[in-house]
Amino acid sequence: MITATNVSLAYGKRVIFQDVNIKFTPGNCYGLIGANGAGKSTFLKILAGRLEPDRGEISKGPGERIAVLSQDQFAFDEYTVFNTVIMGHRKLYKVMAERAELYAKADFSEADGIRAGELEIKFGEMNGYEAEAEAAVLLSGLGIPEELREKKMKELDGGDKVRVLLAQALFGNPDILLLDEPTNQLDLKTISWLEDFLARFQNTVIIVSHDRHFLNQVCTHVADIDYGRIQVYVGNYDFWYQASQLHFRQKEAESKKAKARAEELKEFIRRFSSNASKARQATSRKKLLEKLTLEDMPVSSRKYPYIVFKPERPCGDIILEIKGLSKEIDGLMLFQDLSLTVNKGDKIAFVGANSLAKTTLFQILAGELEPDAGAFRWGVTIDHAYFPKENNGYFDNDDLDLVGWLRQFSSARENESFFRGFLGKMLFSGEEAMKKTSVLSGGERVRCMLSRMMLSGANVLILDEPTNHLDLESITALNNGLTAYPEVVLFSSHDHQFVSTVANRIVEINPDGIIDVRMDFDEYLAMSEAVSEEANQYPERRAA
Repeated sequence: MITATNVSLAYGKRVIFQDVNIKFTPGNCYGLIGANGAGKSTFLKILAGRLEPDRGEISKGPGERIAVLSQDQFAFDEYTVFNTVIMGHRKLYKVMAERAELYAKADFSEADGIRAGELEIKFGEMNGYEAEAEAAVLLSGLGIPEELREKKMKELDGGDKVRVLLAQALFGNPDILLLDEPTNQLDLKTISWLEDFLARFQNTVIIVSHDRHFLNQVCTHVADIDYGRIQVYVGNYDFWYQASQLHFRQKEAESKKAKARAEELKEFIRRFSSNASKARQATSRKKLLEKLTLEDMPVSSRKYPYIVFKPERPCGDIILEIKGLSKEIDGLMLFQDLSLTVNKGDKIAFVGANSLAKTTLFQILAGELEPDAGAFRWGVTIDHAYFPKENNGYFDNDDLDLVGWLRQFSSARENESFFRGFLGKMLFSGEEAMKKTSVLSGGERVRCMLSRMMLSGANVLILDEPTNHLDLESITALNNGLTAYPEVVLFSSHDHQFVSTVANRIVEINPDGIIDVRMDFDEYLAMSEAVSEEANQYPERRAA
């Protein structure tokens, strides 16, 4: 259990939290949600003891251990993968290190023997004898193969490092588990494993995540940061959304009713305060007006961008034909002899374990890369717009403000007010529209790239992981925008709910071909799981 009592934090005049009182209890998983900048990661740091609040305190049960998902991918570069995982339980790691050093001594003394006995007792009490097996299970579940486990962390790529650091946080059955964006860089299979792990976890879990499906699967409660406070709702993310919307509508109705009643009282007082026969009633209504509490509706930190894609013309009969496309990079075959026909109304989610394969295919279709073999043809009626996973090349000119940056991608000679209005809908209002591109955050850059696509009037949209860096509100707005879009969408995403609500066709890319199915995403996952189970049960069929 971990408790925050009267916790307050402000940066200058900006209040992040004020008098937060909240208790997180064992057996529950809390999704900590809020707009970008609301203070989710900051609050996790306060709970972890890594940041001091201005006022208030954090307390936990005696002897309870907190585990935190590390955000520093380079902190353990000189340690092996296995030792990095064990270091999730610092006390156990110290005992293991001293124990190993002691047993390695050539001149083992009587004092060493006594100390070794003490260490063995501590080692057993902390389940040290099961540590190696537990670490192996975690690493396997998170997709780290056995051959990497004795390598140093600096030898791993960024994605594998993230998985090892997640194993580190999960290791040793911590009493309180704090996870900030644990699904980042995980594939769908690994996210599913993590969901199952957390469903079985018996202690306290607090998670920050922008993955709505993940929150729905694992959360028993939602802790909502808004209006400078934190309110806990029982239930998952979808329940929170419905309950919070209902609560807001009720507060709005109460506020309107109170204001209408106030106007009614004021009107009566104005009309009859000088009328002798009505003077007593007017005085009575003055007292009622004084007692009536009029509260302004609090301003939410949540803001939803306006994301609507409007094609200038519909697609013709021929949209995209791909024949025999192949591409190899650094000796790795990404896809071979890939053939595909895109039809009217298709919204295709490209999936597969290798994200580079999807990115490379999109770059080829967008004209940024050449294939090694094969060809593709866009229809004559097609105008396509491309959203790349990496957008640094679009923000090279640090001298441009957002109005000037967006103007580059408009063929129409619109005035500044047009671009300011457009940017305002994407949450760059007022002076925000004059920010230099050099100071933009990752989420702000994504909103700029989406603005560029919206201006294009394209009838085919190609999007490579568009939800990266976005908050839940922006993801919801983009989700709704693509669902309503009447033409063709080709996209990749690790966001389960995003894929399942947008896609009507799934294409899985493998090095030796594709699996192309017209079904919803959950049906595809069930089919894939059934095929995988059959292959494991009957390996001779797979070999055949």
